[in-house]
Amino acid sequence: MRWDHLTDGSADGQRATGPAALFGVDGVVTRTVDTPEFRGITFHEVRARSIVNRVPGASRMPFEWTVNPYRGCSHACVYCFARKTHGYLDLDTGIGFDSQIVVKTNAPDLLRRELAAPRWTGAHIAMGTNVDCYQRAEGRYRLMPGIIGALRDRANPFSVLTKGTLILRDLPLLREAAEVADVGVSVSVGFTDTALWRTVEPGTPSPAARLNAVRTLTDAGIECGVLMAPVIPFLGDAPGQLRETVRAVAASGATSVTPLVLHLRPGAREWFTAWLRAHHPHLVERYARMYAGGAYAPTWYQRQITRQVHELAAEFGIGPAGPGAARRVVTPERPADGPAGAAPAGATQLTLL
Repeated sequence: MRWDHLTDGSADGQRATGPAALFGVDGVVTRTVDTPEFRGITFHEVRARSIVNRVPGASRMPFEWTVNPYRGCSHACVYCFARKTHGYLDLDTGIGFDSQIVVKTNAPDLLRRELAAPRWTGAHIAMGTNVDCYQRAEGRYRLMPGIIGALRDRANPFSVLTKGTLILRDLPLLREAAEVADVGVSVSVGFTDTALWRTVEPGTPSPAARLNAVRTLTDAGIECGVLMAPVIPFLGDAPGQLRETVRAVAASGATSVTPLVLHLRPGAREWFTAWLRAHHPHLVERYARMYAGGAYAPTWYQRQITRQVHELAAEFGIGPAGPGAARRVVTPERPADGPAGAAPAGATQLTLL
């Protein structure tokens, strides 16, 4: 495992610098936990040297700053675009990504320090943009309460994208943060087909459980949209499947629904193709043709799915920004002019991937 060059000290006493120096000199603590919910998962506890990350300028992401307290994800989604990042640590991007979880144990304290730095201007911070910050590991390490608390105390706008119902644990903190800053929450539900869910997202809460979380959040006054992602070609894109998913999203009280077609970046593409070969071998060639041009499905197909979902959303009374759909927590004490760099609540996450 390639940890040495990622710390700020090495065996020969030479100090690493720049982006390679990710972790502190106290190194890495590796733990296995023999309980049913964590069986087969190994945690690598590290002390990160920074936690607020700038998104590369060439990225398609509609935000500039992120916080990611974990690497790897026990959700085990076969299509996860972040798989390649495990290779930077010489960790396996297949099973290893699902079961070797890097935990930045000092994330809350580090975030407080970085938010207090004079150079920080209070820009919007997106979370859940690489791996899910409410995956099962969060139940053990409880990093998000400290992270949300730090953002709340600095009145810093932020958004969270998740497939994890564990976010409901932090509902009181989210409400407090929403009183002083723009807070956006999005839940990812690409389909409601339970057979498809069990095979492509085996470590996640069910789509129904996620939509129940949407209902709880919106009933509590926290604006919550649904990122309908991914729409999986030939497996989750039939008109009846799209209709049922949008209907369920509308019934959950979501403030918006935004579709996103499956994309297959290097790392994810190989793992997804292996899964496809094992479960749906007749589709391997169709996928090869559809994604022959790169990581993204053809533009015509993306536009077709978007049009279908938007038409269904209009039918069921929701949309990307339906009038009157968003419910927020607002208090008279909320500052009229927020921190520099603030973004409209929810607007960044819904076009995320």
